[in-house]
Amino acid sequence: MTVMMFGCFLTSFGLYLLKGSSIVTGGTAGLALSVSYLLPISFSILFTLINIPFYILAYFKMGKKFTFSTILAVSLVTLFSSLLPIILPSIAFYPLLGSIMGGFIIGIGTIILFMNGSSLGGAQILSITLQKQFNWNMGKTNFIFDTIVILIGLYSVGIVRGLYSIVSVFIISFMMSTFKEKIAHRNTVKGSVETSTVVETHSV
Repeated sequence: MTVMMFGCFLTSFGLYLLKGSSIVTGGTAGLALSVSYLLPISFSILFTLINIPFYILAYFKMGKKFTFSTILAVSLVTLFSSLLPIILPSIAFYPLLGSIMGGFIIGIGTIILFMNGSSLGGAQILSITLQKQFNWNMGKTNFIFDTIVILIGLYSVGIVRGLYSIVSVFIISFMMSTFKEKIAHRNTVKGSVETSTVVETHSV
């Protein structure tokens, strides 16, 4: 639980850096950021609402445990994202630097969540589902989905910042692709251990 909270905090901090640089990113987080620039609705509320349809997908494709873990992760990111502007001073970086730093920090947070059997919903649920069922590369799937989200977000941040945003998406996707095998192995091992435990329990 502590490790998961740390992953959520890192992700929230990365998003905080992106927002301070007026940069968007991919997935439901990026979509929520884009809309928050246009409407007087907080990122936290938007992030929660946008993820609801993906919770349903996760429930049927990934099971209850993964779904509840994802709901918890999204809730923690939402909570941390609400608290960071209160706790920390306003941070503004040059867009390219903010994109690189934010993308790298979000990438670390996302990998921590994946390796602990959770996600941040949205494209990540889709990426994990396709990786498990068809062995599709998680990073590439995520990159395609995220690029589409950023193209939508160009309206809110402009073309130049939109291009900077793609940098953050590329960094996150590259990190996911790099750790893909470790993530898959970790989740497989955890699943095997849980299955063995269930078998032993029923045997007793």
